Amino acid sequence: MFKSPRRKKEERLANYSKAKKGSFNFNTISEYFIKKDQTAAFQVVSDKTYHDLDLDEVFMFIDRTLSKIGQQFLYNSFRVIPQNSERQERCEELISVFRKNPELKKTAIEQLSRLDSYEAYYISSLFLEDHSLKPKWFFIIPILSITGIISLSLSLFYPQFLILLVAVLAINYFIHYWNKEKFVHYSGTILQLIILNQVAKEFVKSGIVAKSNEEVNNSIRSIDNIGFRMSLFKLEAKIQSDIGQAVDTLTDIVKALFLIEPIVFFSVLQKLNSKKDEIHLLFKKIGEIDTAISIDSLRNELPYYSVPILTGKKKYLSAREIYHPLLQDSVANSIAIDDKSVLLTGSNMSGKTTFIRTIGINCIVSQTLNTCFAREFSMPRIRIHSAIRISDDIMNDKSYYFEEVLTVKSMLEESRSGVQNLFLLDEMFKGTNSVERISAGKSILTYLNSENNIVFISTHDLELAEYLNEGYNLFHFTEIIKDKSIQFDFKIKAGQLKTTNAIRILELNNYPPEIIAEAIKLSEHIKSIKTK
Repeated sequence: MFKSPRRKKEERLANYSKAKKGSFNFNTISEYFIKKDQTAAFQVVSDKTYHDLDLDEVFMFIDRTLSKIGQQFLYNSFRVIPQNSERQERCEELISVFRKNPELKKTAIEQLSRLDSYEAYYISSLFLEDHSLKPKWFFIIPILSITGIISLSLSLFYPQFLILLVAVLAINYFIHYWNKEKFVHYSGTILQLIILNQVAKEFVKSGIVAKSNEEVNNSIRSIDNIGFRMSLFKLEAKIQSDIGQAVDTLTDIVKALFLIEPIVFFSVLQKLNSKKDEIHLLFKKIGEIDTAISIDSLRNELPYYSVPILTGKKKYLSAREIYHPLLQDSVANSIAIDDKSVLLTGSNMSGKTTFIRTIGINCIVSQTLNTCFAREFSMPRIRIHSAIRISDDIMNDKSYYFEEVLTVKSMLEESRSGVQNLFLLDEMFKGTNSVERISAGKSILTYLNSENNIVFISTHDLELAEYLNEGYNLFHFTEIIKDKSIQFDFKIKAGQLKTTNAIRILELNNYPPEIIAEAIKLSEHIKSIKTK
């Protein structure tokens, strides 16, 4: 159905703050993050932690960006914890500006929407990758171009030169189509670069970016200097989308005869290679603006949120009414720890692992997006590591246990890195026998808890709580069995779990009576042995 420009504008303004529908192509969304130099970061969230905490789904919930540039910039911001708060401060300044000036925000939304084309994803490749250099035989191309001009001119007066014209055209057509694939590959991206530069100009003109910002102004002028050459790419995109086949063929003959595309193409690539910093600067500036609008939109849609307090206190974390952003009607919990770690006990499905993920997600977004899913949240700047979702690596012949051993070993190494770490673990070494599991678990958790590190560990091994109660605060989740049904309140409770209901749950699910009777008898026997 046809929609007028006015109707499209109204829809953009009405829906820009909503969570996006449809699929997310993380291969392209993550391009900027993967290729960008991250050596200055405090931490890059690892793929392991990213998948343990279901951060793909969290990003899809958070993302309210309007442009593909903004989406890539937001993803990078989401996965990279900076060394200081400068990035967050710039973001908060932009949010404040847009809240005070709704008309300026409308202008930003309109301009950012111009960069919503799929080709805009590849603008980052213009400054993160090196571009094709001229082949050694390139000197032939200008000669053939001049020969094409001369042969065409002479053939107008001397028909015998038509033979030369046809021969030159055949050679030039071969070179033209040799270059064509590369030219078309870049044409859409360079068209988006032209739009990027136009959007940057509008941001300066409207005051979204300060007119006195010389870095931005210089970058705009620098890209303008190759605007005439880049206009050919704009024409190519126009031809492919709007102009008919006949005109397309005619223009292609002209471009082939004079080898316009390869001459302009390599000239533009040479210029782009020298202007990577300028393109990157405009990319970041527009990405920051889009990210600020996205974060503000997210905050407006949440039931509640807080701006975190990044404290200088060591081994400290405080959260009031913290919740998981992806769970509908998520149960909020509060916790405060000071100079200790956390050991969680409880039955399956009672909320232990979800709570650990909730802590991990909030520790990441607090340091990356300056936003917490909590009434209040305070913590030091800290690196996050996890061992929650472990699986067998069949292709590399690694068992579940060996995979976990390697993951935990990397944590042990990080624990002595000299910075504060948060370690999130769920049911450590559950593939081993109880004696060795508890023995190894106690030793490892004591080691991880040293220095200024914080550990959140969930376990079914109640014995661990007894061995670790000096260095760990003990909490538990529990279910309520009522009227032959199991109910969970998902509320964290202080202290060690006192009761177990595993056999009772089997009974409620109609396991054979003889199984239940034997299980109860054996359980009582084992408990009596342990108490002796």
